[in-house]
Amino acid sequence: MGFMIGDRVRTVDYHTGGEPFRIVAAPPVTIAGATVAERRVFAIGDAAVDGLRQVLCHEPRGHADMYGGFIVPPDDAGAQLGVLFWHKDGFSTACGHGTIALGAWAVRSGLVAAPDDGVTDVVIDVPSGRVTARVHTAAGRVTAVDFVSVPSFVVASSVVVPTSRGPAEVVVSYGGALYAQLPAAAVGLAVRPEDLTALIALGREIKAGLADHPASRHPTDDRLSGIYGVIFHEEADGARHQRNVTIFADGEVDRSPCGSGTAARVATLAEDGTLKAGETLLHESIVGSRFTARFTTAGESVLPVITGMAYPTGEHEFVIDPEDPMTPGFVLR
Repeated sequence: MGFMIGDRVRTVDYHTGGEPFRIVAAPPVTIAGATVAERRVFAIGDAAVDGLRQVLCHEPRGHADMYGGFIVPPDDAGAQLGVLFWHKDGFSTACGHGTIALGAWAVRSGLVAAPDDGVTDVVIDVPSGRVTARVHTAAGRVTAVDFVSVPSFVVASSVVVPTSRGPAEVVVSYGGALYAQLPAAAVGLAVRPEDLTALIALGREIKAGLADHPASRHPTDDRLSGIYGVIFHEEADGARHQRNVTIFADGEVDRSPCGSGTAARVATLAEDGTLKAGETLLHESIVGSRFTARFTTAGESVLPVITGMAYPTGEHEFVIDPEDPMTPGFVLR
């Protein structure tokens, strides 16, 4: 498996809008690379790093929808930490809900000093670039975190994908990762738990259908290529209050409104004129949790700022028993 059987691994677990984020502050493996982007490439191909991901993400210590991150050094002194995001299928390029959780954790743990009342920037290097978790505190408590994303933009519009429910027309946008987006009603579904099985199946179909499409290629960095998620959306109360569910990786369901997915939606809504600079999008998840989002312009892109909150759920010391035949674990989806 690549790392020491019998190791104990400490984690701190958070959730952002219901979506888990397992933080490993001191991974007991070597993750080589001069930058976070290079470390992600190393992690993908390294048995020890990937084995640790599986142990912490797969059952019996995790589950098919678990998410987390390994803390690594930043690219340079301009950031306070770096992170490799992971899920059951590998290592992702971006994670907004994880960035929000990391901001709350960095301040609550004392890793980054913050005033009792004020705003503190926690600058984080992620595989897709440098992002900021802007942590708001009041009376010594974290009250909100703004995720300042990477520049986001529309890659392609009116892309038609054949599916078992007929042709699906999607918009592909980049918000730290590439997302295909479509109205749930266009394929006869709604953003509700009762439709989740069908939404997962169709999300997988659309992602597979776009695998070789030019819209799945990042225009400047092929390490960021590939459709990461499919966003099904609907209006909840007008065009600037929307509900969505993001099916990412291989059929994973984001319980939060999805941070990087919200950045992609902001780029789409800015492009079509639904959302203008200074206006706020209220973005709701399939479980009812909410982010707010706005943007400033950054040349041909927009710079999304997404606000949410994360809360600790536990601290763990996981044990890998050398006699355990289930190591590194399993998933049932």
